[in-house]
Amino acid sequence: MSNEVGERARRRPSTSDSDDDRGASTRERILTAAGELFAEHGFNATPTSRIAERAEVPKGLIHYYFRRKQDLLAALVERLPDEEIVSDALVVRGDVAASLRRLVGELDARLESSMLLSHLLWREADTHDAVRQAMQQRFGVVVEQIRRVIELAMPRGLAGCDIEAAAMLLARVVNHRHSVARHRTGDDELDREIGFIAKALELGAGNAAVEPA
Repeated sequence: MSNEVGERARRRPSTSDSDDDRGASTRERILTAAGELFAEHGFNATPTSRIAERAEVPKGLIHYYFRRKQDLLAALVERLPDEEIVSDALVVRGDVAASLRRLVGELDARLESSMLLSHLLWREADTHDAVRQAMQQRFGVVVEQIRRVIELAMPRGLAGCDIEAAAMLLARVVNHRHSVARHRTGDDELDREIGFIAKALELGAGNAAVEPA
């Protein structure tokens, strides 16, 4: 009999495990509610009482899990999806413009899949350090992705002119495009800009490949 009781005790979840699960669920509800409200109304215009109401928790629990409202914002930034993209899978060898269009299409799709990224991040970038740092890090990732795609897509026999400058230029264009995504209506001119950058790279590369007389 004692062995049977001991076996039941081993199988029963501990109180601390249950508390941990409930705590994780509560914290997740608070973060979800905060992300939605910050995106809808902005950080400064969202009181913690409204977050508690949306999350259906007592207001005191907000400050139990997050000492300051800024800590909520920092936690949301940490949850943002990874922007890493496998460049090789997007490249059309010998066609820089087509490759860049595919990369930008992938970046756009990721933006559209994240309300937090498309609304909250850009709204708060000028006012909070955690968001500003996240934006700077993401910009660096996009520059590197564009540079990699250009290097892989450049036609053989052409020595690149200034791929880094081209990557920085296109990354800034994409950055601006995403920063105004929630306000943009209709088509933009990004496709023409990609074509211009690709053509300039190819022409510059051709000149660089010519041996001096």
